[in-house]
Amino acid sequence: MSLDIDGVKIPDSKLAREITEMVRDTASPLLFQHSSRVYYFGALAGKKRGLKFDPELLYCGCMFHDMGLTHKHSSDCCRFEVDGANAASDFLKGHGISQKDIDLVWTAIALHTTPGIPEFMDPVIALVTAGVEMDVLGLTYPEYSDAERNAIVGAYPRTPQFKEDIIQAFYDGIKHKPQTTFGNVKADVLADKDPAFRPMNFCSVIRNSKWPS
Repeated sequence: MSLDIDGVKIPDSKLAREITEMVRDTASPLLFQHSSRVYYFGALAGKKRGLKFDPELLYCGCMFHDMGLTHKHSSDCCRFEVDGANAASDFLKGHGISQKDIDLVWTAIALHTTPGIPEFMDPVIALVTAGVEMDVLGLTYPEYSDAERNAIVGAYPRTPQFKEDIIQAFYDGIKHKPQTTFGNVKADVLADKDPAFRPMNFCSVIRNSKWPS
C-alpha cells in the first residue's frame, strides 16, 4: 500500500504501477526515491493551493522528470530535460494516452528546471516544478509540516549526503554534452554589463537549503 498523506497517494492504477516499475528498473535508487518524493511534495502543494489536476499525469511527470539523466535515455545532443520528456512521451504513447495529455506531461518535464514560467501554467506543469524545487532546493520547506516531511522522507529516504549526491547525479548525466547547458541569457547579459552582478548558483542553493542533508 502506498503512502497516504491526507488523501494524497500514488494513483492505484495499472498505468501508475507500470510507471513505478519502469522508473525503478531504469533509474538509480537515488533518482527513484527523489522522484517519488517530488510527486508527494508536488501533489501536496496542489492540495494546499486548491488546484485541480490529474494525479496520473502528475505522477508520470514527476517520476520521469530525471529520466534524461539515466544512461538509457540520455542523448548526445538534447538537454536532459528534453530527453526525460521524450522518454515519458514514448511511454505514454504506448499506453494509448491522448496527445493532449502527452504534450502536457512533456512540457512539465521539459520546463522543470526553468523557474519563473511553470507556476503560471497548467497545474500538472506547475506542480512538477513545485515538487522538484521543494525536494532539491527546499524553497517551500516551511509550507509543509514536520509530519508531512517526515512521512515522505520516511517512505522514500534521502541519502545521508543527498545534496552532494544529487549534484553528482546531475554532473554525471550532463558531463558528456556540455553544449546543452547554455541557459538563461539574461544572466549572461547582466554579467557582461554589470561588474557588480553575481548570479545565483544552483549548487549553492542546494547546499544552503533548509534540508538537513
